[in-house]
Amino acid sequence: MRVATFNLHAGVDGWGRPTRVLDHVVSLNADLLILPELWRSERGEDFFESLKARLGMDGVFVPLATGQRVTSGTGGRTWQPLLAHVSGERGLFFDEHRTLSKAQRVRRATSKGVEDGEWGLGLLTRLPIVDIRVESLGRLPREKVKRALIIATLREGDRTFYALAVHGAHLSHGSYRQYRRVTDIVNTLDPALPILLGGDFNSWRPLLRLLLPGWRSLVNARTWPARAPHSQIDHLLVRGPWERLGGFASDGGSDHRALVADVRLN
Repeated sequence: MRVATFNLHAGVDGWGRPTRVLDHVVSLNADLLILPELWRSERGEDFFESLKARLGMDGVFVPLATGQRVTSGTGGRTWQPLLAHVSGERGLFFDEHRTLSKAQRVRRATSKGVEDGEWGLGLLTRLPIVDIRVESLGRLPREKVKRALIIATLREGDRTFYALAVHGAHLSHGSYRQYRRVTDIVNTLDPALPILLGGDFNSWRPLLRLLLPGWRSLVNARTWPARAPHSQIDHLLVRGPWERLGGFASDGGSDHRALVADVRLN
């Protein structure tokens, strides 16, 4: 089966220009998708329902923040404004837990194509679903969004396994606390079943070996920033008798590359 994780950045770049992420998701032809930064809007686009319909999949969406998305932005050749991580980007605005700067409020007020919606984490699959539940990972004090862990019990042929989806905070915000919580949750699962854990971890693999010991990586490929990647912060990790058949990263229009693995359960 094919497994993929792809951070969609709500389908817009840092200037608020639409990207081709949904078409790229479809082109991956995956059996299991882990999708951080999925976007749902009642008056705009609903990525979750759109992908369910286009791919014939089922799954769950976990809202982690409410905010606004700009879909008619303009800008330069870069994917986002210079120093956007410091001054704030122009494509997504979250003020549910943290106040926007004056400059951000002006940008939001003067932007075209602004829609309200929910930003969150999604898991979609064409495999039979035995069970799906969501565990809260809380919100760290410096964060403007919440975090959660999706736990799906899936069937592939005559085998049952766990598929876990996560979008971790940055280490500078205290993600090690969340990964301790992930470890505690994993320790409550049936030890006889194989586990796959994927998503955007906002962490390099050497550090994850310390934060999440006991996992094997399916794919080693740079995923960020997408146009000229120098780091891998998106991962597909496994425990149990998984056999890796192949894997790659691909640029689909987001700020992260999609990470794909072809695997078999032995």
